[in-house]
Amino acid sequence: MKRPPKEIIESNRTISRRALVVGGVQLGIMGVLGWRLQSMQVEQADQFRLLAEENRINIRLLPPARGLIFDRNGMPIADNEQNYRVVMVREDAGDVGEVLAKLTEIVDIDPDDLARAMQEMQRRSPFVPVTIADRLSWADVAEINLNTPALPGIQAEVGLSRVYPLGADLAHVVGYVGPVSDYDLSRIDDPDPLLQIPKFQIGKSGAENKLEQSLRGSAGTRRIEVNAAGRIMRELDRQEGDPGKDVQLTIDSRLQSYVQARLEGESAGAVVIDLENGDLRAVASAPTFDPNLFVRGISTTDWNALNADKYRPLAAKAVQGTYPPGSTFKMITAMAAMEDGVVAADETVYCPGFTDVFNIRFHCWKRGGHGNINLHESLKQSCDCYYYEVAQRVGIDKMAEMARKLGLGIRHDLPLSAVATGLAPNKQWKAEVHGEDWRIGDTVNASIGQGYVLASPLQLAVMTARIATGRVVTPRLVRLIDGVEQPSGLGESLGINENTLRRVRASMNDVCNHRRGTAYGSRILAEDHKMAGKTGTSQVRRITPEERAAGVTKNEDLPWERRDHALFVGFAPFDNPRYAMSVVVEHGGGGSRAAAPIARDIMLQAQYGGPPPLEAYPAGLRDQIAAQQKRIAERVPEGANGQSRA
Repeated sequence: MKRPPKEIIESNRTISRRALVVGGVQLGIMGVLGWRLQSMQVEQADQFRLLAEENRINIRLLPPARGLIFDRNGMPIADNEQNYRVVMVREDAGDVGEVLAKLTEIVDIDPDDLARAMQEMQRRSPFVPVTIADRLSWADVAEINLNTPALPGIQAEVGLSRVYPLGADLAHVVGYVGPVSDYDLSRIDDPDPLLQIPKFQIGKSGAENKLEQSLRGSAGTRRIEVNAAGRIMRELDRQEGDPGKDVQLTIDSRLQSYVQARLEGESAGAVVIDLENGDLRAVASAPTFDPNLFVRGISTTDWNALNADKYRPLAAKAVQGTYPPGSTFKMITAMAAMEDGVVAADETVYCPGFTDVFNIRFHCWKRGGHGNINLHESLKQSCDCYYYEVAQRVGIDKMAEMARKLGLGIRHDLPLSAVATGLAPNKQWKAEVHGEDWRIGDTVNASIGQGYVLASPLQLAVMTARIATGRVVTPRLVRLIDGVEQPSGLGESLGINENTLRRVRASMNDVCNHRRGTAYGSRILAEDHKMAGKTGTSQVRRITPEERAAGVTKNEDLPWERRDHALFVGFAPFDNPRYAMSVVVEHGGGGSRAAAPIARDIMLQAQYGGPPPLEAYPAGLRDQIAAQQKRIAERVPEGANGQSRA
């Protein structure tokens, strides 16, 4: 049936509208596609180009050169040396075991190193290079490069590794570096990407650890093009990082080496301070260890040997060890009493050899006593009973206040590991820590540096420096960082009456230079180099009344660990002090016998800047000293006093 014309016209109109709608939608879709294509090809081209190139371009970190550490004369004491190593990228290697087997046929690799590398690869991302072996020879590197096609994922590299030219002499000061461990990473909230590089070295102890941020530097990067097998085709570009900052310490490495040699055979600590600026010229602990053992990761055998040694070579005794200061504390008791006005310098106290305090007998070291004795003689002859008496007058709180003023019982801020705070106790401390009242007997014990009182060799050296100068001398270990001078350690006045200081210094002078002084046997004869000081002996065991009645057992007849500690503090020259120092010999016996001779030798070495003339010693000692100097000269390296590169 034929459709009416009107219906045909209406139908055509409907089709035309639909065609327009469909065409419009198609055009719209084409427009969106065109816009998106234009956006991807033009506006986002760089982004998609980077995504595409990541399939063939790797970005790798370049570890910076670690900053060097120098002594005060410019001698390197922590240096970098070239280190050839071989690394593997697991995702490029394919069959890791097969590749490593081929590698071991080419170069000799320790099985332990292989085992550690396998463990490391399991923990790291597959694209992170893992060190298989380091400290390879150039011949080994050349052999690996020659066989590169047969070793997918293997690369030979050259880097830098830490080395300590003076070895054990500065181990406790400089410290050492070692590979980053999981423990290290766990302690850092936002770790530097550098720390993810396997076997990247960071400071583990000493100045290396405390100055890590200055010494580390920042990473560089390099972009490399690799083929489908992961083989490096070419280096596209390289951006070097910033090397670590060089650091110059205040330590005189030759004096430090001498002190270490002089302490050899002892378990001891010694500190030498320059009074002009607080510079630490020597900070020595004995026995010591070779820090180079730790750089690559110390062996189990070496680690067990160090830990099993009863003389604790890993302990930095000079700053970490705390000991009862014994009679070296008597200057503090005397100064507290004089400053408080409870004792006059010429006032005498009777010493019968003991003092009774509430039915408890406290003995003087001299069994028969010193008789009537004043402050000057009490220090010179180290009478205990004098201090038992004046301590009861002044009280522990004033003694503790004086101790802290002179540097005891406070932590000195140095970039060293485990710097001890020590202890200058008072009534409040005992109540808070022990929940007990302070007793008179505690004060009597503290007056001669026993009981609760504890001090490190560093603190005793600071105490002596402040007495010698009357100023708040603060120890300084870092002289320059990246060429920038660090603040001096010569502080303001202590605020102690000069007459008090003068009397104590004069007494310390007689300790060493008067025939009745306890350190007279260790005197210095050279007129312009004479030393003032104080001996100390601190007990580590209780002497029972029965033993005292029968006769106190001599130190040499006791086991080593039950013998007294020997101490000495001093400064020189007496008329114009330049250096202060302390020596503590663990379980060395008497301070006059064990510590004072060491201190004398170190002080002479510091003043002369090298071996002193034999005429500086008493005539009866010169043959012995000549033999000692010869022995030490063979051990102490001849350091060049060059200009610092720091």
